Amino acid sequence: MARGRRVNSCGEKSKKLLLKKAIELFSKHGYHQTKISDIVKAASLTQPTFYLYFQSKESLFHDLNEKFQTDLVEIFTNVSYENVDAQQGNQFIQENLKRIFDYFLENPHLTKIGFYDSEQSTVVKEMLVSRIVQLINKNLEDYPVVKYVEATVLAESLVGSLERLTLTNLLTNKSTSEKLAQDICMIYFAPERVLVPQ
Repeated sequence: MARGRRVNSCGEKSKKLLLKKAIELFSKHGYHQTKISDIVKAASLTQPTFYLYFQSKESLFHDLNEKFQTDLVEIFTNVSYENVDAQQGNQFIQENLKRIFDYFLENPHLTKIGFYDSEQSTVVKEMLVSRIVQLINKNLEDYPVVKYVEATVLAESLVGSLERLTLTNLLTNKSTSEKLAQDICMIYFAPERVLVPQ
């Protein structure tokens, strides 16, 4: 049975505060170095309040990773792949890369956990690769780079670029979401680029 006070509007505020502080601490110190006592201390709450909302530190960490995955899936789900041709492909990819970068920028601590630190980060990246491959195979098969590079290799390269540039340029404020999205599209999808197979 859950301990602590009953769930109410103040209780929901407490839960949100616990989540916020947990995200910050997991991001800064890592899962193993962060204790429940650290989380409740940072939130100025009690351990019984923590257990009112979460079974354990592990279940909380799992919930955070699940939220990150769900949010990324939603970004892709809210995008229509219909009627995207090669001429629109660059702009379409650029807009969606920007949406992902914007999400990462709005949620830097959760991004560090879900995209870099957790064991489930591999699953997230595989999901992104799968979605990009679907887009390439469905709408961009006539695009110049797609004619010479296998869709999976292209998707893996894009996700690798996304991963590295988020860490080195976006989260360090060296670049903006829009600029990074433009740069990636220029590298991979510039229409005037001539690719010659070896």
